[in-house]
Amino acid sequence: MQDFSLYFSLGWEHILDWQGYDHILFVCALCGIYVWRDGRKVLVLVTAFTLGHSVTLALSVLNIIRIPTALIEFLIPVTIVATCLGNIFRKKTSAWSIRFNYFLALFFGFIHGLGFSNYLKSLLGRNSNIIAELFSFNLGLEMGQLIIVFTILFLSFIFTEVGKAPRREWNLFLSSAILGIAFTMALERLAVLLN
Repeated sequence: MQDFSLYFSLGWEHILDWQGYDHILFVCALCGIYVWRDGRKVLVLVTAFTLGHSVTLALSVLNIIRIPTALIEFLIPVTIVATCLGNIFRKKTSAWSIRFNYFLALFFGFIHGLGFSNYLKSLLGRNSNIIAELFSFNLGLEMGQLIIVFTILFLSFIFTEVGKAPRREWNLFLSSAILGIAFTMALERLAVLLN
């Protein structure tokens, strides 16, 4: 039980760590087009992302797949840029665009899971029995992710319901700010990848 709580807390601390803010930015960008009353849609979206990163986190930690770290570190901000651009250029939310968002969350979750795995591998070392640690770390990631989601939805409530800002303006503000940060991050990591 002690290992469970250790890896659980390492999981949520990892995703909420401001030094590794790329995952925070991605979850914020994913939620950018939603407001508080869209809670059910956001839950499906977060579940899709969870499924994606859980699969590759497990496959990578178990050494079934191996992808160069520099490539993954570059692709993570690319997923953020793509998500923000989708948010910005989407004029209206339709049933098709919501389903496409779910697919992107799943697909981009695969990439983020590989990013999480580098951290978890360094913690596990040569430990051969990692299933329980993997499970508890993943649950911790989800707890941290839910904190981010609820924070963004609360901020959207403040801006759109209390402040009466149009929903589209909130989306443009949030997505544009995240896009600027992620684009710079992608350029920096591309330079590392190409060297």
